[in-house]
Amino acid sequence: MSAPPAQPPAGAPTRSRANPGGARVLDMGEVRPFRERKPPWFKVPAPGGERFRELKRLIDGQELNTVCQEAACPNIGECWQRGTATFMILGDTCTRRCGFCNVKTGKPTHDDPLEPLRVAQSVKRMGLRHAVVTSVDRDDLPDLGSRAFVGTIRSIRKLAPGTKVEVLTPDFRGQEMPLARVIAERPDVFNHNVETVPRLYPLARRGSKFLRSCRVLANAKQMGGDEVVTKSGLMTGLGESMEELLEAFGVLREHDVQVLTVGQYLRPTEHHLPIVRYWHPDEFAQLERKAYALGFESVAAGPLVRSSYHAEQTLEQAAAR
Repeated sequence: MSAPPAQPPAGAPTRSRANPGGARVLDMGEVRPFRERKPPWFKVPAPGGERFRELKRLIDGQELNTVCQEAACPNIGECWQRGTATFMILGDTCTRRCGFCNVKTGKPTHDDPLEPLRVAQSVKRMGLRHAVVTSVDRDDLPDLGSRAFVGTIRSIRKLAPGTKVEVLTPDFRGQEMPLARVIAERPDVFNHNVETVPRLYPLARRGSKFLRSCRVLANAKQMGGDEVVTKSGLMTGLGESMEELLEAFGVLREHDVQVLTVGQYLRPTEHHLPIVRYWHPDEFAQLERKAYALGFESVAAGPLVRSSYHAEQTLEQAAAR
């Protein structure tokens, strides 16, 4: 089966306008309706299974947040069943307002010095082989949340020394000291998602900058050396082209990113950015081939791929190269 074209199909409306800041604003005539039936390749089994239920009880019992639940990840059943979970520290309220994200925004009030210990206790009880630790943006904190990452890594290393630790951090506003604190703990993987192509940043990632995120990744690699694997991810479906994605891949490689994930954006609610189109699995296969050709050590690309999807396997693949 041949892949559909990277641009909207012939005959589809392609009107657009530019806002004063230069971002391309999509007219509703060129986007997918919110309640439209998804293509057949998005069908996944409902989460279940004994291990899934056990992990859910443990997480709920510890009153912890997971991005698996907060972001309504379609892979939650598969990942939890395989022994991988993504914990979201520093509360459930973000100081930024990205147009694609399902995490609530506002003024955070979360302050729990014991959270790192509770995360580590859950990792140990769950018997996780690979734990991913992420957070909301906390631009309100003097350290931008970096010390919470430090405490969580240390606690996991102490209570579950056999567990691989991956951190998925904010950009820390580009400041090097918060990043240095985290990298000094030598997480197995340092992940920071650029999310989309530079042209769409004013629309999708207000408060963030593409090249600033790339510099964060490059600095993490320089600070961590061979002990730390660097990773980033992007979404498709917001109106980007194949050429823009490949150009973004190239910039990430220039900034020493080793692992790449690419997945389809799924609109959480009608209040979030609309989907321009669904990319076909054949197109994701093409993106994966081209990413490997650029020199990435591990690539996961597919409609249902998310940043932490098969995180343990992508780390093993990168370490083997």
